[in-house]
Amino acid sequence: MLAKENRISLNKEFDRVFKTGQSFYAKVIGVKTIFNDLEYARFGILVGLKVSKKAVTRNKVRRQIRAIISQELPNLKTGKDIVIIVLPLILEKNFEEIEKTLISGFKKLNLYK
Repeated sequence: MLAKENRISLNKEFDRVFKTGQSFYAKVIGVKTIFNDLEYARFGILVGLKVSKKAVTRNKVRRQIRAIISQELPNLKTGKDIVIIVLPLILEKNFEEIEKTLISGFKKLNLYK
């Protein structure tokens, strides 16, 4: 579980990232990022109904992504807002493939220290 300070929760914060942030999209996941004025990174995860109509499935995907973020958080730069958009093809991938795709997105957006 991510600490409360590491979560984006307000709609206006999500909107700010979507309007002016850098982006990376793969077949299963999208990552958008923008600078914030804080000393820590914050994350938001969007898993829509197009991924699955079942809340159990959407929550499982959300938990997997949170686990990857928690594992990579010490290596990531601070002062960023990062939104992860989950696309429907993610259900065909296993955890290792999701992890590899997310890490490559972080690298392309230059989010590592």
